[in-house]
Amino acid sequence: MAAACALRRLRLPLLLSAAAARRPPRRFLAAAAAAPQFQYIVVEKRGSAQSVAVIRLNRPQALNALCDGLMTEVSEALDALERDPGVGAVVITGSEKAFAAGADIKEMQGRTFQECYAGNFLAHWNRVSTVRKPVIAAVNGYALGGGCELAMMCDIIYAGEKAQFGQPEILLGTIPGAGGTQRLTRAVGKSLAMEMVLTGERISAQEAKAAGLVSRVCPVDKLLDEAVSCGEKIARNSKLVAAMAKEAVNAAFEMTLAEGNKAEKRLFHATFATDDRKEGMSAFVEKRQANFKDH
Repeated sequence: MAAACALRRLRLPLLLSAAAARRPPRRFLAAAAAAPQFQYIVVEKRGSAQSVAVIRLNRPQALNALCDGLMTEVSEALDALERDPGVGAVVITGSEKAFAAGADIKEMQGRTFQECYAGNFLAHWNRVSTVRKPVIAAVNGYALGGGCELAMMCDIIYAGEKAQFGQPEILLGTIPGAGGTQRLTRAVGKSLAMEMVLTGERISAQEAKAAGLVSRVCPVDKLLDEAVSCGEKIARNSKLVAAMAKEAVNAAFEMTLAEGNKAEKRLFHATFATDDRKEGMSAFVEKRQANFKDH
């Protein structure tokens, strides 16, 4: 009898742990959003179906300068949102004054080459660009240095009409280190990217739109709503197929045209193994709204 009781006591915590592991991620995220577990960001769900997650950078006293703690929290939030089946898109935003005015210079000022190289400094920032769910940057105010790089890691950039973009690292005796020289050049072309990187000068939201850096310019007070609306449109589609589409578009930046076309074909063919492709085409033929299940 004593042995049986001891065995039951041993099993109870294991069963509780297993039950906790089986809880839907959405419940965990809802609890996380209700209880402020983050110091530098705020996470909430928006949209009529609560299908769009908003990550708001929240260091107003430092114009949302990107310290290591903030970027670690962004990565942790993205990990949780990636697992949340209710979230179809993510919006990253800041305040009306600053999306992010750059990396935290005070934090990096004393670093040595050995520390940067051995610790692969800034490597974890790249998590934003590897999320499989679509990510939209809603940029108001300053997006400079690391802030501009963070916006460019996102899949879509919406800008408030007073937003400013720039890579001013040259003025500090360094160069962009989180993809600025690479993504900016791919977005706006060599000449403008070279001018921005070598002079540190900023461009306006309107100039960024004309150059192809952003897809839409919105009134300042409407920016977040517009970004969430875009996220809702994305979230209504199959999340599985949206991830495939995102992968195909990103391949265009990494491959030759021939290689990219092959990758696209493989992903296109892969959609024919999904229930959502069958549902989408059936709904079209039957002239009804598709009911995607993300399978």
